[in-house]
Amino acid sequence: MMYQPAATATLERMILDHLNTAVMLFDQTLRLTYLNPAAEMLFEISARHLIGQPAAALLPCPDTNVEQRLIAALAARHPFTEREVNICVADGRTKTVNCTVLPLAPSDDGGALLVELNQVDRQLRITREEHLLSQHQATQTLLRGLAHEIKNPLGGLRGAAQLLEQELPDASLREYTRIIIDEADRLQALMNRMLGPNRLPSCRAVNIHDVLEHVRSLMLAESPAGPAIVRNYDPSIPDCRADPDRLIQAFLNLVRNAAAAAGVQGQIELKTRVLRQFTLGNQRHRLVLQAQVHDNGAGIPADIRDQIFFPMVSGRVGGSGLGLPIAQELISQHGGLIECDSCPGDTTFTVYLPLESAHGARTESLGHRR
Repeated sequence: MMYQPAATATLERMILDHLNTAVMLFDQTLRLTYLNPAAEMLFEISARHLIGQPAAALLPCPDTNVEQRLIAALAARHPFTEREVNICVADGRTKTVNCTVLPLAPSDDGGALLVELNQVDRQLRITREEHLLSQHQATQTLLRGLAHEIKNPLGGLRGAAQLLEQELPDASLREYTRIIIDEADRLQALMNRMLGPNRLPSCRAVNIHDVLEHVRSLMLAESPAGPAIVRNYDPSIPDCRADPDRLIQAFLNLVRNAAAAAGVQGQIELKTRVLRQFTLGNQRHRLVLQAQVHDNGAGIPADIRDQIFFPMVSGRVGGSGLGLPIAQELISQHGGLIECDSCPGDTTFTVYLPLESAHGARTESLGHRR
């Protein structure tokens, strides 16, 4: 059977409409003439609101003028690909895509450009999460080994200092043995803080907003002058099974850091949402709690952003560098994860916690992750 031109066009349109890849068509004036349903889903807006829009408004091109780049591609009939480009969607959020531009054969109206957009931020997020989890596990393994090697000599030093203190005839000399004992205790306490609690979490049904309100009240008592703490809660979030004391400690560490960054004139936002069919590490969860601590402070210095969850790394003068590693460990004990995005004036720590029990989560293959 031979397809007639109209039938062929209908078939091509049907194929494009059923692709999972976002496809857009621009005419020679670089105005959008067609986009498939996958592109509508990507931009989170209907076709009737996008048709006729200029390419420059939809396709930011790094380090160059979008229109000039597309006109050159159309004239030279030369395709190109830009990787990890950020596009804006309807509510102002950004998504990361690989953008391929393919000039089509000249026609009566001067040709056209076919643009293919493959969303990659999901894959990038999965890779980043796996890196964070492996980084955290490696750090904890190192710390446990280091703590074992330090605690034994510390115990011996402290015991010897106590025996020596008892034998010293001059009370003034005992000041030196007391220094040894106090410093040994300080180092012991430091190692315990770095390792976190040595007992399993005592889990029960916990309302995340009760936890955040408790943290908020503590911060208002500690810093009544500011920063302002605003709430953006989703009241429909179900209870999660967690140890409330550990969640309070984790969020308190995050909010204290945010308060130090924002200053008394700044603002902190506590935000909660529910994510569906969300993957943490290599496990897919039906429901995941997303709790964010956002501040408008100066941001995390670029040279330490990749190391902020390592112990003893701090961007603040006088900071211990233990608050974030401890928070990550406490959330990790609940099967969750903390991520950070930061730039000057905009820093967000995002806590993910599964809302179903561990046995309810199912492991999924790499090909079916979010």
